[in-house]
Amino acid sequence: MSGQTPILTVTLNPALDLSTAADSVVPDLKLRCDKPVVDPGGGGINVSRAIKIIGGQSTAMVALGGATGQRMADMLKAAGLDILRLTAPGETRQSLAVTDRATGGQYRFVMPGPEWHMTQLAGTMAAIAEAALAGGWVVVSGSNPPGIAPGFEQMLTVRLKDGRARLLVDTSGDALRALAGSSIPVDVLRMDSHEAEGLAGRPLPSRQDSADFAQGLVQSGAARSVIVARGADGSVVAGPDGAWHAAAAPVHVVSAVGAGDSFVAGFVLAMARGWPVQEALALGTAAASAAVMTPATQLCHADDVRHFYSQRIVTRL
Repeated sequence: MSGQTPILTVTLNPALDLSTAADSVVPDLKLRCDKPVVDPGGGGINVSRAIKIIGGQSTAMVALGGATGQRMADMLKAAGLDILRLTAPGETRQSLAVTDRATGGQYRFVMPGPEWHMTQLAGTMAAIAEAALAGGWVVVSGSNPPGIAPGFEQMLTVRLKDGRARLLVDTSGDALRALAGSSIPVDVLRMDSHEAEGLAGRPLPSRQDSADFAQGLVQSGAARSVIVARGADGSVVAGPDGAWHAAAAPVHVVSAVGAGDSFVAGFVLAMARGWPVQEALALGTAAASAAVMTPATQLCHADDVRHFYSQRIVTRL
């Protein structure tokens, strides 16, 4: 499992994830919940956690603040992750996931996090560029904190354009829209089908529809490769070598939390090992399939990832 280039994950808006369950989720009443499970969360953190589970190595750069931030730092160190700590401008946020046992539905409450100022962004950009190692990968995953305007990822792309590292971005909202309309290409841009359809302004019912949309973003200069996750239908990637689809494993979905981050972990680890893009797509899809089998904020299990990857079905589109 060795022989990989360096991977740096970046999490500017981490969260301490609390997950619990109640017999039913209804308004007005006091809901008696199970003892909460507490995990350090945020896109980049989850990617680093999943990389470690799969057998790879990464460094997690995390902006932390206050008592919650210190608690997260201790948890990350206890988990054996290699951490580079940035100082956040306020208390690290928390998030809450509550499962309704009566229906099986899960309710996710996500707080905004402390507000940043653009003056703090310059130092953060410099820290990322300094930590990015030549020939490696930088993964920016998750939401940007309040105060960070869309365009951060494009600025980071310019900082890394000397070949220091390649950039994979998995974001949403205004940041994703800015990236999709940019002519400063990130190396890999990932989104889900809902986000892709929002950008396209139309449904993308088939794999080929997703691939054509992704290829259009590549041709417009938004990214060198674009991944669209299609949920139970797997994922597609389009890039300079054409388009591919990797099928998801037919599993019972317990929780979708962390599936996207597990995908990114598998994909970027395979790329860091020098695998072809279609095999990276397959490993990412295997990791996502494994992740949805686990409850709440748990991620993938290594044995499941290996099994699903061994059964991979990858098709050229």
